[in-house]
Order: sequence, then C-alpha cells, then structure tokens
Amino acid sequence: MIEYIAEIALALLAFVAFIATAIPWLDLRYWWVRGFDFPRMQLAAFAVVIFIALLCVLPWSPLGWLGAIASLIVLGVQGTRIFPWTPMAARQVVDAEGEDASRQFSLLVANVLTPNRQAASLMRQIHEVDPDIVLTLESDAWWEERLDEALSASHPHTVKIPLDNLYGMHLYSRLALHEPHIEWLIQDDIPSIHGWFELPGGERVRFHAVHPRPPAPGESDESLWRDAELLLVGQTVRDSDQPTLVAGDLNDVAWSKTTRLFCRISGMLDPRRGRGLYSTFHAEYRWLRWPLDHVFVSEHFTLVALRRLSAFGSDHFPILATFRYRPARADENDSPEADREERQDAEETVEEAHDRRGEEPVKNDD
Repeated sequence: MIEYIAEIALALLAFVAFIATAIPWLDLRYWWVRGFDFPRMQLAAFAVVIFIALLCVLPWSPLGWLGAIASLIVLGVQGTRIFPWTPMAARQVVDAEGEDASRQFSLLVANVLTPNRQAASLMRQIHEVDPDIVLTLESDAWWEERLDEALSASHPHTVKIPLDNLYGMHLYSRLALHEPHIEWLIQDDIPSIHGWFELPGGERVRFHAVHPRPPAPGESDESLWRDAELLLVGQTVRDSDQPTLVAGDLNDVAWSKTTRLFCRISGMLDPRRGRGLYSTFHAEYRWLRWPLDHVFVSEHFTLVALRRLSAFGSDHFPILATFRYRPARADENDSPEADREERQDAEETVEEAHDRRGEEPVKNDD
C-alpha cells in the first residue's frame, strides 16, 4: 500500500515536471510563462530524482509507467536544451593561441544590487584581476562614489548613470572610449551605454552595455520590453560588420528563446557555449542559479579566459572575460544566423514595443 501511494505521488510529480517543461513552448510573453525558461537544469535534476525514486517501487502500474516516461521526456527535453552550455559540447568561440597583448582586453561585469553596501569586497576583486573595462549594473550615486575612489586613477574613461531605480549603470575603462553615449532604447527609465573602445594596438571595438527590464512580479507582466531591447541591439549589430561586444545583465538565460534569437539575429557568439554555465544569479542559493549576466562577441574574437568571481554581497556573482581580437580566425568560430521568419519575428517584436512605448508603468522605484 505504501509503495502504491509513493508511486502515485511520484507519477504526479513527474506530470508536474512535464507540464513545467511544456509551458515555455507556448508562444506567450506572460512573465509566468517565460519564467519556466529559467530552471531547466533544476527540472532535469528533478526528473532524474523522480525516475530513480520510481525504480525503488517496482513493479510499476500503468500510472507508474506514465510517470517514468514523463520524467524521461523531461530529462531529454531539458538536457537537449542545456547541452550546448556544457563542456561536452562544441565551443562557439575558439580558444586564443599565443600571446598578443596589443589585441587583448578583459571585461568585468558586476550587478552590484543597489542596496548592497559591500563595495570593498568587489573593489578588492577588481584590483586583483585588474580588468581593462569594468561595467556595473544597478549602481547608484553611493556606488559611483566608491567606484570613483577605486578606479578613477586607473580607469579614467567613464560613462556614469547613477540611478536609484535598480537600473543605474557605470562604465570604467583603461582603454580609450570613442563616441560613448547613453540611449533609452525601449523604455524611458532603462538606460544603455554604446560606443567604441580602442585596443592598445589601435583597433576599435564597438560595444553595447544593456540591462533590460525582466518579466517578473513587481517589474513587468510580460517579456515584451526585455525581448524588444535585446532584439533591437541585435538588429543594430547585424547591420554592421564591425568587431562588437554586447555585455550586461540581460535578465534572461543563455538558452531561452529570446537570447538564442538575439544571437541568431546579431550573429553574436556566446563564450559559455562548450565551456559551462557560469551561472551568475542567485549568489545566495546554490540550487537556484542561472546564467543571467552575459558577454557576447562577434566572430572577430577568440577567448583567452572566462571566470566567475566570488560573491560580494550582491545577488549576482561578477563575471570576467578576456578576449583577443583575431579576425583572421573568424571562420573557426561557429556564427549563428537567423532565417527570414526569425528576422520578421524580431522586427515585429521591436515594432510592437515602440508602438506601446509608455504603456508599461514604472513599477520599481525602490
């Protein structure tokens, strides 16, 4: 009797996991639909646990067989989606070879969490790894003061957007910046930074720093605003053949429909692919972590190193990426490409956001 009750409970859990796996296939932008894009690793692990538990209550009834099949389907679907971001998959950005400091640069991205006041821990890590460029998200006036104290001498080229709405942004660069400017691409309270930075060898790299609003309770009821901002940047990159970098907290996971579409629209490469998840959120909960902070590059670059740094009081880990400009090896990189239907989908998403601009209320004023 106990085995039969356990079998029913496990089968029901398997069906729940199956439904959670199926929900992201719905072509809907509601936050609760898009939210199921995130826990794919967790759902895959959950399916493994369910299947192993079902093995302990053999022989199965028809309900047990259905539960086992459902858990295997969940594992297969989630595993297939996650696989490209494991070390077993092919690397999308090839490893750098040799040494050439004149064409190399490092970038540190850190969502500081506005109310977090453990600046000393982050500054210590910045000084230890000594990146050429530092990009912070959610940084307000208080954080600007600490960043200035730590970086103004070594990183004199800056763009500062101190905001207290969780969308402040600061850029500090040792490399010269050209034509840096701030844009409000989709929503009037969500800034982004654009421009060029110059490598020691003289080459210029175009950059886009973004932090779109997430689809989440208290933020936005739908993913339109996030999706449109990412795809608009992707279209901008697509229309240029210049060496380009896109970085920031995308409030989206690497394997989601939107981020994958962004990569195909823009042709940008994800250095995580073939190397690991490098999950940056949530820093406090080991079993609830996803890759939300991203650095994408065009095919002109090879990867020297990619690291997730230590926690510093924020809900995000910092991430450090070092690239080398090597356009001669562009053909070795696996550049994605969008088809006509995907390009049309991106255009319609951006157009809808522009048409509805101002409709979404600003909800986060903490």
